[in-house]
Amino acid sequence: MTARVTLLSTNLARGGAETQVAQLAAGLRRRDWDVSVVSMVTPTAFQRELADAGVAVFSLHMQPGVWNPLGYARLVGTLRALRPQILHGHMFHANMLARAARLFCPVPVVISTLHSAAESGRGSKEVRWRDRCYRLTDPLGDLTVAVAQAVAERHVSARAVPPSKVRVIPNGVDTDCFRPDSARWERVRRALGLGREFAWLAAGRLMWKKGYDTLLHAFARIQEGVLLIAGSGPQEEELRSLAGENVRFLGQRDDVADLMSACDGFVQSSVVEGLPVALLEAAASGLPCVATNAGGVGEAGSAHIVPPGDPEALAAAMRRIMALPKEERRRIGLAARGQVVARFDQVIVLGMWEELYREMLARWT
Repeated sequence: MTARVTLLSTNLARGGAETQVAQLAAGLRRRDWDVSVVSMVTPTAFQRELADAGVAVFSLHMQPGVWNPLGYARLVGTLRALRPQILHGHMFHANMLARAARLFCPVPVVISTLHSAAESGRGSKEVRWRDRCYRLTDPLGDLTVAVAQAVAERHVSARAVPPSKVRVIPNGVDTDCFRPDSARWERVRRALGLGREFAWLAAGRLMWKKGYDTLLHAFARIQEGVLLIAGSGPQEEELRSLAGENVRFLGQRDDVADLMSACDGFVQSSVVEGLPVALLEAAASGLPCVATNAGGVGEAGSAHIVPPGDPEALAAAMRRIMALPKEERRRIGLAARGQVVARFDQVIVLGMWEELYREMLARWT
């Protein structure tokens, strides 16, 4: 075994950040790291995949948004049993808990990962409160890693993290799974009951950060094609009331790679982002992409970018993609895939994490 690593996540559910946790854990295990995953709340996804990879998964059985000292005690007990050399937190609550655990369980290296430019609810006051928490607990952590340069800069400017203690490691994508596939295109379109109309895909949790209201207002201006939305969340009922007849809500899906291979374009309308995994997956699938300029979207280098919250600009960009000849759309999609393969393939990103872990362990020893 290379070293003992415990990944602490706020949750294990179908989401971009959680996908990165599961992907990192499985990748590390394949390379002979002794890796375990701890979820603060009861996991709802990735248990089977992690078990198949030989990764032990633990839960603190905490409730979302509720501080539970028993959960903290469970974490300390779990860490004392696992004796990790690296404790790696993901998302705000897990980052805070990882740092606090160090008070009663001496872990050599504690790393925090910022998965969004604003790990918060709607209000700016909550953003400031969480920035303050990062600032006050920073001495308990060794390094903070952001998934995009824009994410790092936002937190540095808010003094949530000192510039000397922040790095950038991007999200990674399984480009073998997410790839163009004409055979899947035919099969999945038949299963979805799609004809030859232009099919847009949007994927992500149905919540305010994803800006779906802007997308639905934009799509209403287009009046052609079909919009598929994969995901679930607290805004579903509200968004359904805004949707026209050519919008289809698919719910939570485990076959997003199939959906992407069956669609003609991908659209993302977020107001707050980190480095959106769904956008990278769509680009890897060879889809022309339209996205709003939130977080590290511009760093992905694979989308036609418009301002957030502007349905007219979003609709205009979508119309431009739809008006292109099929071969031109294919050329754009393959160029986007090339960028993802070169910069964001999961093997490349895994290597970045391994290099960082070894560097941090070398400092400790």
